Order: sequence, then structure tokens, then C-alpha cells
Amino acid sequence: MGESMTWLQTLVLGLVQGLTEFLPISSSGHLRIVSEIFFGTDAGASFTAVTQLGTEAAVLVFFGKDIVRIVTAWFRGLAHREHRSDLDYRMGWYVIVGTIPVGVLGFLFKDQIRTGARNLWLIATMLIVFALVIAAAERYGRKTRKLDELTLRDGVLMGSAQALALIPGVSRSGGTISAGLFLGLTREAAARYSFLLAIPAVVASGLFSLPDAFEPAGEGLNASGAQLFVATAVAFAVGYASIAWLLRFVVDHSMYWFVGYRIALGTVVLALLATGTISAT
Repeated sequence: MGESMTWLQTLVLGLVQGLTEFLPISSSGHLRIVSEIFFGTDAGASFTAVTQLGTEAAVLVFFGKDIVRIVTAWFRGLAHREHRSDLDYRMGWYVIVGTIPVGVLGFLFKDQIRTGARNLWLIATMLIVFALVIAAAERYGRKTRKLDELTLRDGVLMGSAQALALIPGVSRSGGTISAGLFLGLTREAAARYSFLLAIPAVVASGLFSLPDAFEPAGEGLNASGAQLFVATAVAFAVGYASIAWLLRFVVDHSMYWFVGYRIALGTVVLALLATGTISAT
């Protein structure tokens, strides 16, 4: 039986989840880092997955009208061939196809994701390495294609990039937005598709991990039902505000802001590990 989670840990980690889920800085990496630095332990992959349900609920609410329109158009297109050229019908398929890579890899490597992949040496390194990928995407992406120009190929490639976020420190939004930029999408178009693409995978992951969050099979704190609910609610409220902020931010600001932050944080964590100030596992 693992250590029980405190209410302070519950509130802090719920706040961190909400703040970082939609930014290209890795929410799972931040939860692992904050847990180790401030609490000397790991909240666990299952707790991370469950609290992501709160941030994904924020996406469902924020993009509620878009989601209903896409789902309706998808079913209408299945029944009536003449509607299959509609963007919303195609978007439904892009989300479905783009979800397959992370679903398959997440299932195959679920044990490694919950244990070895949470090593802080790996997380800090990925923060820095993938910062360079984001910087390259910002530098070389044309940023001219709008959301209505999205293709099935884009969905497959961005979905494959989303699967990289199974490694803490990469970032789900960082992977998909970077792939979108490399494909010539505008930052806003890449971010919007990134949010929609994340819904099926994150909801499935959170529901799958819910039983294990109470008694983690790997490393992790034991959280009560009340603590999971509060952490998820906090993540929802803060996550909703984060979505609105990021969509406004990317219109007029580059991704270099996040690149600099990732490199700085990764460097600090590596220094703390090298001096023995914090433990990697």
C-alpha cells in the first residue's frame, strides 16, 4: 500500500494539471517535477490520467458547439454521401484516425508509461530536446494553411505526433502543434485541432486509469475519491481558462516563449538531479 495523498498535494497538483495540460510544456512532466520537488514523491501516472479528465471536460465545454456540429455532420455524412465533402464530416474522421496511434501505443506500452518513463532524467532531457523540435517548427513552418484546409494526411501525422506525448516531458499539444506547423498550418489552426484530437485518447486513458488511481499498481500516491474529484474539478476550472488564453496567445505570439521556458526548466531539473537535491525515481 502506497503513501496517502494530502489535501495540499491534491490542490497543488490539480492546479498544475489545469495550468499545463494545454500549453506545449508537458502536464505529465510538470506533475512529476512538482511532486518530486515540493513533496518528495511521485503522484503517479494514474492520478495524472484521471485529473486529465477535468481538463478534457474543459475542452468539451469550451468546444461544445463545435463538437456537436462535428458529431452531427459525421453521422449525417455516413448516411448521405452528398454531405461527405463538409469540413465537419471530414474533421470527425480526422479525429478518429488521428487517435489510433496513441491508442495502440498507449495500450502496448502502458506498463512502461506508468513506471520507467517517469524517470526525471528522461523528463528533463525530453523537455529540452523537444523544445528544439518546437523551435524548428516555429522557424520553418509556413503557417499559411487554415483549419478548413486540413487533410487526412495531416490527421495521421499529427495523431502520430500526439503519441510521442506518452513520454512525459514531450507534451501532447507540443507534439501536435509542432507537427501542424511543419505541415504549414497556422498556430491557431494547429492548436484547435490539437484540442479536438486529444479528447478521445485522454478520456479513454482517464477512465481506464480510474480504478488504479485509488491503489496504484506502479509508483504513486493513494488518493481518495473526494481528492480525485477535487483535483479534477480544479483542473477543469483552470484548464478552461488556459484554453481561452492559449488560443488568443498563439494568434499574435510565437512558440519561442514556450521553447525558452522548457529549456530553462529542463536545465534546472538536470542540475537538481546532478547535485543529488532531488531523486530521479
